[in-house]
Amino acid sequence: MEQILVATDFSTRSQRALRRAGLLARECDAKLTLVHVVEDDQPRSLVELERREASKFLDEQIHSLAELNGLRCSFLLGSGAAFDGILQTAKISSADLIVMGSHRRQLLRDVFVGTTIERVIRIGTYPVLMVNNAVDHSYQRVLAATDLSEVSSWAIRTSGALGVADTNADLAIVHAFSALTTAKTTLADAAYVDEERRRANADLAAFIAANQLRAEKWSRYVELGSPFEVISLVVQEKKPDLLILGTHSRSGVLKFFLGSVAEEALRSLDVDILVVPRADRS
Repeated sequence: MEQILVATDFSTRSQRALRRAGLLARECDAKLTLVHVVEDDQPRSLVELERREASKFLDEQIHSLAELNGLRCSFLLGSGAAFDGILQTAKISSADLIVMGSHRRQLLRDVFVGTTIERVIRIGTYPVLMVNNAVDHSYQRVLAATDLSEVSSWAIRTSGALGVADTNADLAIVHAFSALTTAKTTLADAAYVDEERRRANADLAAFIAANQLRAEKWSRYVELGSPFEVISLVVQEKKPDLLILGTHSRSGVLKFFLGSVAEEALRSLDVDILVVPRADRS
């Protein structure tokens, strides 16, 4: 990883994102670019004032945050809608990764649909790291979710290439499987579920081998249930520092991301999440 872009709106959550981005940049010897987007749907004099004030604050952050000390740091100002300004800056800076703070958690979490980070992931083609938690060490416990598809395979390989986790990190992979059972559990049902579990374990082992993930390094969680339900339970049990998810990137299609496992995880799980899009080939 050579270029990291971190978006800031000068909030507390953005401070966490800045610190995480600085730690990653130091570990990867990457260049770090800070971006702040100024809304341009306001009087020109106010836009210019906000740009001047933002420039001063960004410069202060580069020189005052310990995590950024000694790094190759610069900043850029975007304009317009926040998500569009971030994506335009990612293109200009040839970013390998976008780092952002968590969305604003509101009483009704469905308000998340349409927020900046969701739009950056939905419309863009860049891996996006959403930072939820305080930063005091590199990622040491990493959980990757897979449905055995090329999308999840790409996400895991990309996260490795980016080098976001400690080289000695505790790695785990989670896979959910389904089984049709009757409402009243019987011995036959239990045997069927056990057979489906064995099949799911075998499929996961084949996935790990096919992607050359070094089976001895990955602990495995194969559980019955819906993907989000299983991922959520394993996150609670394992308490990872980082969750890796893949999702399709379909620029221009506004509905694909709604209701997806990635969207549920982003708005519901209190863990740092790396979402890696896989562009459609069609």
